[in-house]
Amino acid sequence: MAAERLVVVGGDAAGMSAASQARRLRGPDDLEIVAFERSPFTSYSACGIPYWIGGAVSGRDELVARTPEEHRARGIDLRTRTEVTALDLAGRRVRARDLETGEESWTGWDKLVLATGARPLRPPLPGIDAPGVHGVQTLEDGQALLDTLSATAGRRAVVVGAGYIGVEMAEALTGRGFEVTVLHRGAQPMATLDPDMGGLVHRAMNGMGIATVARAEVTKILTDGDGRVRAVATADGTEYPADVVVLGIGVEPRTELARAAGLPLGDSGGLLTDLSMRVRGHEDVWAGGDCVEVLDLVSGRNRHIPLGTHANKHGQVIGSGVGGGYATFPGVVGTAVSKVCDLEIARTGLREKDALAVGLRFVTATITSTNTAGYYPGATEMTVKMLAERRTGRLLGVQIVGGPGSAKRVDIAAVALTAGMTVEQVVALDLGYAPPFSPVWDPVLVAARKAVHAVRAAGV
Repeated sequence: MAAERLVVVGGDAAGMSAASQARRLRGPDDLEIVAFERSPFTSYSACGIPYWIGGAVSGRDELVARTPEEHRARGIDLRTRTEVTALDLAGRRVRARDLETGEESWTGWDKLVLATGARPLRPPLPGIDAPGVHGVQTLEDGQALLDTLSATAGRRAVVVGAGYIGVEMAEALTGRGFEVTVLHRGAQPMATLDPDMGGLVHRAMNGMGIATVARAEVTKILTDGDGRVRAVATADGTEYPADVVVLGIGVEPRTELARAAGLPLGDSGGLLTDLSMRVRGHEDVWAGGDCVEVLDLVSGRNRHIPLGTHANKHGQVIGSGVGGGYATFPGVVGTAVSKVCDLEIARTGLREKDALAVGLRFVTATITSTNTAGYYPGATEMTVKMLAERRTGRLLGVQIVGGPGSAKRVDIAAVALTAGMTVEQVVALDLGYAPPFSPVWDPVLVAARKAVHAVRAAGV
């Protein structure tokens, strides 16, 4: 009997994790695997690109977990520099173009995995495509930015957007000796936090010499006589001089192929799947990574949360299904961490506006403590904000901003959210303590204790 053929569209975290797991479960005589990837690179850490740009990671190859040659040695027919241009679901085939030769051909499939990722948002502004304006999503993007930084004599950088990528790129550029200005549309940077917590990030960034401009609506990129970027203009008429511009506005699911093929998409444009990561209504089609929406376990709604942690888990689940096993991806609570210089930033669960959007009544509690015992050398300040459901006391979300040792405390909250714990139950957690690691009462427990009092005071 002829082997089945698995076709994978996208050769990064989700796609190659799926291919590798399927290969572990089914040999080449049973399952042929063909994978298409537009770039020359596979299985790399996009999250590490800002640290490569900033010099903390010495070279591009350090971000690559597995090369195309390593995948091929495992029996995967991996075709790099090849872009899939059409999906024919009825004919069970994909059309792909060799980006080197321009040649196109069809490849049939028995099982299909879509791992097409996400693309940086690039608003249609005048000058947005000028030399010196960069989005940063792939290794090729990172190399292009490094080339610009090396060739640019000026030392002025403007970062548009103050989310995770924007903040991390601001730090990277500062580390390379650039004078950095961050323009963002919100009241505070890091819109993934509530504004009061974002204000802590704002003050810290300014203290590090990074200028942040709130409520700045970029209207155009201004260029010089050679067509290169020279400044960024905003709606109030201000011009911010720039020798390089980095876009950190966010990303959107890359699902135009899926849309054209009639596959189901959610409100954000991400593919909709079941718990086994099968595309809804399509038995032999799976999807994972940054091109899908996932269930938010706290709000009960689907969300687009593009993170490498999720993508790798999706790939494992998909590969198990393709390989004849069984696995599920039940959902997420929205955990993320970041840093700018020595300031650590973390969040999980719902912000205030998220809770309001789904009709939850809640209380908040905010405390400031230290990351170690206050008397221990090197103790630094950290602020914890906690949201709890007003009637039940169920934990809804946690945000943390502080010095070294602060961010990973959010994992306590992530576990508590996944387990559906109340803030009273969080207070009772038996966490590790020693003066070099925390105060006697860990800041997360202090915030939970204050949230318990707020729930009781609010009544029903």
